[in-house]
Amino acid sequence: MPAGGGTSQTAVNRQAGAKTQMAELVTAGAALLIMLFLAKPMGLLPQATLAGIVIVYSVGLISLDGFRAVLRVRRMEFYWALAATAGVMLFGTLKGIMVAIIVSLVSMAQQVAAPPVYEVRRKRGTNVFRQIDEEHGDDEAFPGLLLVRVDGRVFFANAARIGDRLRQLVAESGARIVAVHMSGVFDLEYTALKALIEGEARLRDEGVTVWLVGMTPPVMDVVQRSGLAATLGPERMHFNLETAVAAYERRGG
Repeated sequence: MPAGGGTSQTAVNRQAGAKTQMAELVTAGAALLIMLFLAKPMGLLPQATLAGIVIVYSVGLISLDGFRAVLRVRRMEFYWALAATAGVMLFGTLKGIMVAIIVSLVSMAQQVAAPPVYEVRRKRGTNVFRQIDEEHGDDEAFPGLLLVRVDGRVFFANAARIGDRLRQLVAESGARIVAVHMSGVFDLEYTALKALIEGEARLRDEGVTVWLVGMTPPVMDVVQRSGLAATLGPERMHFNLETAVAAYERRGG
């Protein structure tokens, strides 16, 4: 945030080694003396000269190493940093920061509206379940059983997208049982709950059985009070994926 009345003044203070508000008193005193005794000669300076001074001191505010560090860890936040930089350069410090805030909020809203929904498989010889990828091609899959993990808050804005993704995974796998792992779902909104109930009934009519796995206490409470727990029964609700797989194997696959 600016400490010298603006971006360029802050850059000058920073490079001069200013540490306290005393620097502002010195700046104010110098400005007063210039206005009283040096206003006429200062007025003869070309705008390009003043712009050059501002550019020279402001360049030091840009940290390329900082940009590289952000890019190395999180590409999306690198874009936010670029938006903040462009906003500050075009509109000034406070308006530029507002641009970055708006961009980040829009990005986060998009992420919330499209939460991760992905298939998981079991690492051989363990009880570890992880997202499938090329590096772990030998992870165990269970014919007829689809293990899917959903993360994040499930509410009206993303319920339909989650449902579409689940149906796509079911169609691609040909599974007759889909176990939805919900330990990463911390809230299930009422509209999304209705979509879950309707989706379970639709899949059941198509011959696909839905299991709910690893529900958090708030989600379990909502499911029980809605009557969905009674519809599923204990045999279709499991504590974790390990117990769900064990139940599936006891059924004979």
